[in-house]
Amino acid sequence: MANKKGKGAAKKRQAQASASTSGSPIVPMSNGDATSPNEPKASGSNSPLHPQSPAGDPPSPPPLEPEALPEPENLLKRAEKVKELGNVAFKAAKYQEAVDLYTKAIASYLTNRAASYMALKRFRPALEDSRLGSSTPAASTIRTILALEPKNAQALLLRDKVQLLENHVKNFESARKRKEWGLARLALDKCLQAIEGEGGDIPPEWRFWRVELELCRGNWDAANNAANDALRLNSNSPDALSLRGLVLFLSGRLPQALQHVTSALRLDPGHEPAQRLRKRVKDVERLKEEGNVAFKTGKLQEAYEKYSECLERIGESEEEGKGGQIRATLLSNRATTLLKLERQEEALADTDASLVLAPNSFKALRTRARINLHLEKFDASIGDFKSAIQQAQTEGSATDADVRALKSELKKAEAALKRSKTKDYYKILGVSRECTEIEGGDEEKFKLVVEANAVLSDPKRRERYDLGEDEDGMNEGGGMGGMGGGFGGMSPMDMEELFASFGGGARFGGGPFGGAGGRRSHGHSHGGFSF
Repeated sequence: MANKKGKGAAKKRQAQASASTSGSPIVPMSNGDATSPNEPKASGSNSPLHPQSPAGDPPSPPPLEPEALPEPENLLKRAEKVKELGNVAFKAAKYQEAVDLYTKAIASYLTNRAASYMALKRFRPALEDSRLGSSTPAASTIRTILALEPKNAQALLLRDKVQLLENHVKNFESARKRKEWGLARLALDKCLQAIEGEGGDIPPEWRFWRVELELCRGNWDAANNAANDALRLNSNSPDALSLRGLVLFLSGRLPQALQHVTSALRLDPGHEPAQRLRKRVKDVERLKEEGNVAFKTGKLQEAYEKYSECLERIGESEEEGKGGQIRATLLSNRATTLLKLERQEEALADTDASLVLAPNSFKALRTRARINLHLEKFDASIGDFKSAIQQAQTEGSATDADVRALKSELKKAEAALKRSKTKDYYKILGVSRECTEIEGGDEEKFKLVVEANAVLSDPKRRERYDLGEDEDGMNEGGGMGGMGGGFGGMSPMDMEELFASFGGGARFGGGPFGGAGGRRSHGHSHGGFSF
């Protein structure tokens, strides 16, 4: 009986010894080593103690030292503490903070389970637990596995893939820091392809990076699609909701932007990006509406100031596509106001800036066409009107009335171009194109033109005029030129030539200034004469 008990005790001790050397899980340590939880350590050394080889046997090669991992007890305690902090944050309605803390706690449990899998030589699930969402824990686990089994083909293959992924991440971060958005997008695409190729889940943060990159590049369709994808896969994430709200805001869809940030704040009332964006959206919406009301009521200076303040709230950060479509809209509104204030050059600068951000806006093209027409840049005006018509016919916000009005304005610009290539009778008479018939046909003005010609075409009379002597167009012969009511000594032939210079061959007819008799008429008719 005693024999049996002795044998049983010996077997028990042997089993315990075996467990102490090979059965305990390998877990990461903070000092960089790997050890079994019960294995003694040499004083002053980071290497585990190993028993000496029996006498006469060749010395065993030193074992490979796997990468150190933390004690499971410490890991679990830390995870529990982090989870409790998550509970506190949740009760305080700090939901985003709670999510982050719970995620850290889960990561601790996964690391511990990966260590257990490795102790059982089940490397595939160990890798799965350690590589979720980041390449760093995967690399750590792979190094530990290769320390135990240097020729593990799966670990070697995954090590190369992880190293490649880490390089892509570094390239992305470097390009983003330099604001080389095209290179950053290329590097991020390679990161996503590497994760998807392994069947892994793309970290939410990487999806947010894609949205931010498309905003930087001013690619609004791609930014909108990326934001939708991020929100679809993280529908209860305040970060995803807030980012989607930012895209909507910069796209000029203010009510929808406000809805998204409000939803984000319902999930996490303390979410600072959502709080800032909500205030910004409300300010822009208010100032834009106040500017529109002031413009419609003729308070142009007030409208200009409201639009300017609104543009300041929008900003022109490169990380936000330089203000996006909402900035383009406000620049176009301010340009229209400046045009009404007869500040054409400033209006043109605003319109050009608007069209850089939104090249297909028919309203901005129309505004620039009007400015160019006012500045007598007729060819540019006609080109802008044609582009505006084309965009209005394809843009959903334009009406049929908008298109008809644009076509009418185009005809006026084309007529102005034709007139610019001939004599401008309005300038000759010093009247505006909007003058009344009385203004345009004022015979006194025409008499002054004839009188001025009579004085300045006679060298002697011009000399007296330049010396300041009284020259009212009357010479010694009386009347206007001493020819019995003639014009400054001018013969009918002279008058014919004068009329020809003003009217392309206009001739005298009935009445003192040829009211209608027999003249060829060019252009507009203004009472006494026609040109």
